[in-house]
Amino acid sequence: MTKAGIREWSGLAVLALPALLVSIDLSVMILALPHIGAALGADSAQQLWIIDIYGFMLAGCLITMGTLGDRIGRRKLLLIGGSAFMLASIMASFSTSPQMLIAARAILGIAGATVSPSTLALISSMFRDAKQRAFAIGIWLTCSMGGMALGPVVGGVMLEHFRWGSVFLLGVPVMLLLLIAGPLLLPEYRHSQAGRLDGISVALSLGAILPVIYGLKEIAQHGLQMTPALLILGGVALGAAFVSRQRRLASPLLDLRLFASPGFGAALGAMFGVTLTGAIMLFIAQYLQFVLGMSPLQAGLYTLPGVIGSMAGMFFSPLLARRIRPARLIGGGLLVSAAGCVLLTQAGVDSGIALVIAGYICFSMGAAPLPSLSSDLVVGSAPPEKAGSAAAMLQTSGEFAFALGIAVLGSVGTVVYRSQVADAIPAELPASAVQASRDSLSGAVSIAEGLPAQVGRTLLAGAREAFASGMHAVAAVCGAIMLAIAVLVVMRLRHLRPIGETQSSQAEGNPEDAQGASVS
Repeated sequence: MTKAGIREWSGLAVLALPALLVSIDLSVMILALPHIGAALGADSAQQLWIIDIYGFMLAGCLITMGTLGDRIGRRKLLLIGGSAFMLASIMASFSTSPQMLIAARAILGIAGATVSPSTLALISSMFRDAKQRAFAIGIWLTCSMGGMALGPVVGGVMLEHFRWGSVFLLGVPVMLLLLIAGPLLLPEYRHSQAGRLDGISVALSLGAILPVIYGLKEIAQHGLQMTPALLILGGVALGAAFVSRQRRLASPLLDLRLFASPGFGAALGAMFGVTLTGAIMLFIAQYLQFVLGMSPLQAGLYTLPGVIGSMAGMFFSPLLARRIRPARLIGGGLLVSAAGCVLLTQAGVDSGIALVIAGYICFSMGAAPLPSLSSDLVVGSAPPEKAGSAAAMLQTSGEFAFALGIAVLGSVGTVVYRSQVADAIPAELPASAVQASRDSLSGAVSIAEGLPAQVGRTLLAGAREAFASGMHAVAAVCGAIMLAIAVLVVMRLRHLRPIGETQSSQAEGNPEDAQGASVS
């Protein structure tokens, strides 16, 4: 099998930059939103839409963009998306109203949906050698994680010295480089016999994904209510109609036959579970800011060791997987991640920062082998003409999992917090202050600032203890999920041999080994 050369590795560098940028764009808004709200006069609902519309459109368009790239050309779609992302970044930077910024963020989400599926599919085309492909995907994921880490830090520095719109201009030089270097370094690939894009399937996919994502986010923010529950049910119904239609079409938008591959379903399911636990990052961020009293920038810097650990794990996992079976490497890593969850359950109000940092490092580093190797399993298991569709399925499941994790794990933490903080709220507080203190730790902190010193300290101490207990419960649930996924991976992927071994050696122990060679 032909190995990749200088052109392919240079092309990988070009592909890694947009992944870095899309990740930065997801996380930089955490710090920029207060400045944007003040500058544009955005109310609370508009601020939520400024944050959420990007993720909604990204999730809704992934499947369509992944399949579209397989049909019209992955490089072509990536360059079109890069152009749209650059123009929308300029529009966002110079927005004069909340509505204009929301529209710009929506376009950014649609353009961003072209990046991940096209990039992963191009990597699978450029790197046909199993060892090189796994390592290339590991590098790409490392850059993607790096963007999530750099977002708050870069955003904090830029907001310190420039206007809020500067955070969006980060995308302009990166996408300009992609537009210049892409045609020179990236190969074009399209499925020559692909049918036309089915408009009804596109509409059904959007109608299934957007209401479910929106409903889950609403439940996470406001609790279980009728409207978001009905939206989720409606989305599930349209999703069932979508799946039924794909089974009947000769050229479906989403090829369900991909699940016939022995490693595809297991890898996708395991990735869903691990992404679901990512919601614990929100609890850690709030713990650092509202329990330990750090600024957002300080909290971002203290999470860097965990993110660096995750990046290191993703980078080195494909190298280790050349000598260790993927199931053992992933399973062992998940045990380390579960141990990190145990450490997080011991982090109290006065226990210091060490347990949180150590727990987050173990959690992040232990989980790293799964996305690094499973991405290769998912994309590598698909036929070349379906690689974009497979990558889109992986990314879409991740969006669902993270939204579901925020809703479910957020509810677990909130239930524990509310049950314990009730005893700490002073009886003399007015009803509005009691409600704000019960709703969230940030609400309790805000109320405590306006109370007499002793009363405020009492409320704050009780609220912090209650939040720590909620975080402990969430960490325990995440640890249990990690253990369950470890069992799944070891059982379902145990026949896969180390990456790069020959087909004949993989077939020695079990017929499934021969099949596993195509997905490793």
